[in-house]
Amino acid sequence: MFYRENGQFKTSYRADQQIFPIAQDRWAILALVVFAFIGVPLLVDEYLYRAILIPFLILSLAALGVNILVGYCGQISLGSGGFMAVGAFAAYNTFVRIEDMPLLVALLSGGFFATLVGIFFGIPSLRVKGLYLAVATLAAQFFCDWAFLRIKWFTNNTSSGSVSVSNLQVFGQPIESPVQKYIFCLAILVVFALLAKNLVRSAIGREWMAIRDMDVAAAVIGIRPMYAKLSAFAVSSFIVGVAGAMWGFIHLGAWEPAAFSVNRSFSLLFMVIIGGMGSIMGSFFGAAFIVVLPIFLNQAIPVLGGLLGVEVSTAFISHAEYMVFGALIVWFLIVEPHGLARLWSLGKQKLRVWPFPH
Repeated sequence: MFYRENGQFKTSYRADQQIFPIAQDRWAILALVVFAFIGVPLLVDEYLYRAILIPFLILSLAALGVNILVGYCGQISLGSGGFMAVGAFAAYNTFVRIEDMPLLVALLSGGFFATLVGIFFGIPSLRVKGLYLAVATLAAQFFCDWAFLRIKWFTNNTSSGSVSVSNLQVFGQPIESPVQKYIFCLAILVVFALLAKNLVRSAIGREWMAIRDMDVAAAVIGIRPMYAKLSAFAVSSFIVGVAGAMWGFIHLGAWEPAAFSVNRSFSLLFMVIIGGMGSIMGSFFGAAFIVVLPIFLNQAIPVLGGLLGVEVSTAFISHAEYMVFGALIVWFLIVEPHGLARLWSLGKQKLRVWPFPH
């Protein structure tokens, strides 16, 4: 009754190729975006901005980049944290070494240099796949960790190894308060999400999915594996690099190489697996799940321990997070390998015929 497609006829190719061809989806997404820009700043306090919303937006952008490589092209990557580090430190050096460098240009320059590094470490994907490719991208993570820790030029020769930025402005408007940071991150995310959605629907997106499904058959029908794989590494690294620059500039403000350790790479991969591989919507679901779950466990475990009369330490809570994450990864891989996005699509299918049995 509430989710019907009956009567929604397409009278042109342009109408048939819309991003959201169903009117209910179109209006729901538009309402959600309007509420995110207007309603959220009126309802949310500073803690929610800093602890949940800003990290969620930036990690959603990073998960979007990882999903293009892992979900759409089928190339396993464990070096996403390293590409985020490249984006953050490249944007930092561009911002502090070039006078009057605009913030947006600095962030995009971080994505550009991350693209170069991503293409370089994506070259092994032309000859190896699966576990071997995962090890090759993991080498990129360790190399970036070593480079930013040992080569002092990247950190502007600071003795502590940490860097910081201040006085951020976009078109003359300061980016200082949590609300301003939230609006800025949301605007960047919306733009990149639309670009990514259109990209995966284009010819290059279909090439990525053909390589993912069966690379030998894709090569037989004329798809160039080298071009498809390296372009996926390039686009993914660019988006992840911009997300890394935003994580350093907007969320942290001051950071060191340890902020982009291998744990960040694993968490981004977990977001894609839990949210849904090969789904733009799944990137948002996975990021929300990973951001909210630790906060929920930090609040719920002590309460549960109090009800059971057991004293819960902070160390136990941190270990419980890893155990819950591991159990959820195994559960999703076995029960629902397509992640939360698949559950979302199943819910929409049931709404199409509700209240009649499916």
